[in-house]
Amino acid sequence: MAIEGAKTGAAPRRVRLGMVGGGQGAFIGGVHRMAARLDDRYELVAGALSSDAARATVSAAELHIAAERSYADYRDMARKEAAREDGIDAVAIVTPNHLHGRIATAFLDAGIDVVCDKPLTSTLDEALELVQRVRRSGCLFALTHNYSGYPMVRQAREMVAAGEIGEIRVVHAEYPQDWLSTDLESTGHKQAAWRVDPAQAGAGGSLGDIGTHAEHLARFISGLDLAAVSADLTTFVAGRRLDDNAHVMLRYTNGARGMLWSSQVAPGNENALRVRIYGSKAGLEFRQENPNHLWLTLLGQQPRLITRGGSGSGAAAGHATRIPAGHPEGYLEAFAQIYRDVAEQIQARWQGREPDPRACMVPTVEDGARGMKFIESVVESSRAEGRWTDARLDL
Repeated sequence: MAIEGAKTGAAPRRVRLGMVGGGQGAFIGGVHRMAARLDDRYELVAGALSSDAARATVSAAELHIAAERSYADYRDMARKEAAREDGIDAVAIVTPNHLHGRIATAFLDAGIDVVCDKPLTSTLDEALELVQRVRRSGCLFALTHNYSGYPMVRQAREMVAAGEIGEIRVVHAEYPQDWLSTDLESTGHKQAAWRVDPAQAGAGGSLGDIGTHAEHLARFISGLDLAAVSADLTTFVAGRRLDDNAHVMLRYTNGARGMLWSSQVAPGNENALRVRIYGSKAGLEFRQENPNHLWLTLLGQQPRLITRGGSGSGAAAGHATRIPAGHPEGYLEAFAQIYRDVAEQIQARWQGREPDPRACMVPTVEDGARGMKFIESVVESSRAEGRWTDARLDL
């Protein structure tokens, strides 16, 4: 397909985006579309927006997608879009977990870049197959662990990498919610129903839905790899088939120790994602519900507040910042950062240049495979009454 501006040095066109899933009634599809639009780097031009053909057609019309580019089947979409001169450059996959792998495969085989919602797949074996397919394809694959797009998360990562907190000793990550404290899935609530269905969500309930966010964020900031886990998964709501609460002890390959808690039955919590990292020199704390703040405590000193756009924030945070300090940036902007960084990588390829290195922090297919290894190891450990279980993954 033609790439306008690639040879002239002019600013490249917007990235042509397709979407699979995300039709009427789907929460995360709307979030992806808002994130892609925020920095004006994409245009949504095609979609297979629902497995229900009628709903897919209506959803496409609502989003101003031309009728001939609304597809009833994602395989048909991948084949036809790849053959078009004006076909899509990238696809966003926003379906339940069990469909991610097969959809991604269809588009990778067609030479189309992929942005995929998390977790990567519903099984580790499928995740490992997808890693190899991405590597063979040469396509870009980005996983939307969107919390890694926050400026203060990137600030924390930069500080850890620079050695400002010393050797990491302790990592605490937690993500409690309360929205599944009752049997919501039995009321016909679509978002609840698939998240507690092993056939669609995989082996992890709260573990797969939000525990993977906590684990990835801890790994993203710390730069550490897991060595082993000891876990206790619990299902508190009667009749529910997957966990709604997880407590996990962590051992890292550098000798650090950690704890992770994810819960969707913790009244009073909405999206209370928090990561604390303690080193030999200092500690860092980030809270997702107040994302413009990062707390640094040097050993023997008072806590120091670092703000987005304020004094003390560095280049990594600046790259992910859009507006002046004091004007809050939040969830949508962090999500948009993933899309902006993906666009930078795609457009750099068009222009035959290296992308901005700060745009290369986007979670990859390998990150997704490590997340699936985490889920598998936690489930195995819990079934063995908390036995320490190997969580390492050599990629």
